[in-house]
Amino acid sequence: MPKNQEPLDANVQAKKKSLQKIKGGCHCQAIRFEASVNSEAIILNCNCSICKMTGFQHLIVNHHDFKLLSGKTSLSYYQFNTQQAKHLFCQRCGIKSFYQPRSRPKSWSINVNCLDDFDPDKWQFNDFDGINWEQAQAELNHNY
Repeated sequence: MPKNQEPLDANVQAKKKSLQKIKGGCHCQAIRFEASVNSEAIILNCNCSICKMTGFQHLIVNHHDFKLLSGKTSLSYYQFNTQQAKHLFCQRCGIKSFYQPRSRPKSWSINVNCLDDFDPDKWQFNDFDGINWEQAQAELNHNY
């Protein structure tokens, strides 16, 4: 090891080992992204009006761990209610593969249904009561 390089903390090493690269995008492939995620991350099933209608299942990823590979100019957005979340979708095929949630302003929420080679058996899913958003968000902040 070089003199000026210190060994990585065990927690940092463990975190790096548990990270995995994922890729995904929209149906027409205009939008493509990749991200590094913790393999022990929990996917949230939300029952709010928009998630219920679209089947969106949330995998939260920090902005700095996400890279939009293509399609920036193909993205459009929809906002409702508090106007805080930015629901991004492909202008061509209409698929919302990721968006900016109001609950996590420094993170993206990726729809696991838009991931390449997604195996649901390798992940943990929890319910999120989006109908009672404020209460559910407070519980989520407390537990995670």
